Amino acid sequence: MSTEAAPLPSRDARLLARRRAWLTAHRWFALTFGWVLALIGLTGALLVVSAPIDERIQSAQTRVTAPAAAADATRTVPLETIRERLSREFGAKTTLSFLPPRSPDRALAVNLRGKSFRGVVYLDPYTGRELARQSANGGFVATLFWLHSTLALDEAGKPALAFVASTYLLLLLSGAVLWWPRRGMPMRWRIELGRGRTRALLDLHRTIGAVMGVLIAVSAATGAYMAWRPLNGFVTALAGGVPVRAPDVPPASALSTHRAPLDDLMARAQARFPDGDVYLVQAPPLAEANRRPVRVRLHVPDDPHPNGLTSVWLDPSTGRILAAQRWNALDLGARIVAVIYPLHTGELGGPLLQTLIAVNGVALFALPVSGVWLWWRRRRALRDAHDTRRAAPRAR
Repeated sequence: MSTEAAPLPSRDARLLARRRAWLTAHRWFALTFGWVLALIGLTGALLVVSAPIDERIQSAQTRVTAPAAAADATRTVPLETIRERLSREFGAKTTLSFLPPRSPDRALAVNLRGKSFRGVVYLDPYTGRELARQSANGGFVATLFWLHSTLALDEAGKPALAFVASTYLLLLLSGAVLWWPRRGMPMRWRIELGRGRTRALLDLHRTIGAVMGVLIAVSAATGAYMAWRPLNGFVTALAGGVPVRAPDVPPASALSTHRAPLDDLMARAQARFPDGDVYLVQAPPLAEANRRPVRVRLHVPDDPHPNGLTSVWLDPSTGRILAAQRWNALDLGARIVAVIYPLHTGELGGPLLQTLIAVNGVALFALPVSGVWLWWRRRRALRDAHDTRRAAPRAR
């Protein structure tokens, strides 16, 4: 028996084997999670285009007429009155979040989360009359957002989104390795249109991945960061900080039967940050009104987040401020959201960035679709070649 060692594979053979391993990994990642990435990309692109249109339609449907007299224009129905009325209609265990109108001709929007209804009710702030209501997933844009942000799985879909985003990074890495030319070969930027549909689609798939891959990765990473809240806490912990949490209500207030009006609480919060505009007043359900603090969220001039992340928590019984946090004093994980939210939606850069975000979404949709189509064409060609080889002896 020969004792000679088997010859080592050549460098080219090792590179070819390594390339096949990358190709196998790339295909399996794409076939397993590609449909999710395509859904995220398509819904994201549609949201960028349709959300402003939907907002204009909604504004036209819920527009109100402010009183002609300047003194009457400031007289609105108290939030506490609306809170009690909606709690009677939808149940005392319904959580209400009030979004005050940003101009005199806009409606008051109230987000409701209860057993009988989850959605938004629009009211005339001067009369309290209901103008319209929309369920949480009602309407085209709301359904798109539900699919895009939770994969129609609600809270369970958010960690799934974060996981799928990480698989995109692996797809990007493996695709870059496969696209990178071998030694002595030029970069492949050209799309061959005259060599058949399959070759043209392969070149297009490679070029889109090479040109748009990093930009798509930014969109995927920012979306995953916002979707799954534990990532905020992880970043804060790495920085040595502690996540900001809502304070506890003092025991005496929790047992009290007195409840401070929401309007007084909102006024106190705005007095704490005089340069801020109130974006949201989050009230606990009446069934546990004094057990949890009322949160007022404001937008201050230097906050990059369009809705503001400055918060004031107040004692629902006494109206005392329990905690106040300006957006730039939040923990690192929360401060990052102030920047990546407008970056992810495109609001940070105006129409130009919004257009780029929409193109990113279309590219993210096109990459998995074209990749699966190319895989299917290759399998079909291999099957046809195999059938031809098997038929050849019988023909002879």
